[in-house]
Amino acid sequence: MNKKAKVNASILIIGNEILSGRTQDTNTSTLAIWLNSIGVNVEEVRVIPDVEKIIVDTLNLLRSTYDYVFTTGGIGPTHDDITAQSISKAFGIKYEVHKEAFKILEKYYQPGEFNDGRQKMAWMPENAKLILNPTSGAPGFNVENVFSLPGVPSILKSMLGGLTNEIVGGEPIKSLTISLKTVESEIANSLTKVQNDNMDVEIGSYPFHAGKLGVSIVIRSQDQSKINNCNSQILKFVNEKNIEIVNR
Repeated sequence: MNKKAKVNASILIIGNEILSGRTQDTNTSTLAIWLNSIGVNVEEVRVIPDVEKIIVDTLNLLRSTYDYVFTTGGIGPTHDDITAQSISKAFGIKYEVHKEAFKILEKYYQPGEFNDGRQKMAWMPENAKLILNPTSGAPGFNVENVFSLPGVPSILKSMLGGLTNEIVGGEPIKSLTISLKTVESEIANSLTKVQNDNMDVEIGSYPFHAGKLGVSIVIRSQDQSKINNCNSQILKFVNEKNIEIVNR
């Protein structure tokens, strides 16, 4: 049986509020977990300001490099929400009122509430495909391999289910975590040897301190047998060093 080709993606977080620290980015984690589960490997994440030239230049680089690009933020009703017009410019297509999006928003709001600011959320790149929003009405959109989502974490999360059939992934990326009561320096050489012997498997070590000092080793691969093989090699040196395995 032929294995599915590897599929990759990048995430582009757009917003001055993220760069200033006023707002904490949780969308990267939400998107990465979801994408990994459907076989799309996130290879790069960028955070950029609400500046048209930066959005256009960054988007053109990412969309030519990765299978998929997911943008978050900048598609709301205020003056600094410029993601949709910037994406239009990046693709060299018209920025206009999307008739279907306009109807959805007009129906969503009470009479008299669909003001100019809210109407701005219906402006999108020409012929964009809508990403429906079950939470707050305002849809996201998709142009070629670029998917534009809102920055509000709860709304973004609610929209992912409707995208699952739109994304063609490879084999889902599996992972295994081994948590140890040790420090990284104690296992560094042994872990490096395992990684060098298994270059097609991603192995990472992450210190933690939640009432106890330790290191979590995370093994990631599309192939469960390769994960199992690395797990055996790691447990071998863990036992030889009498390092305690802990449950987190």
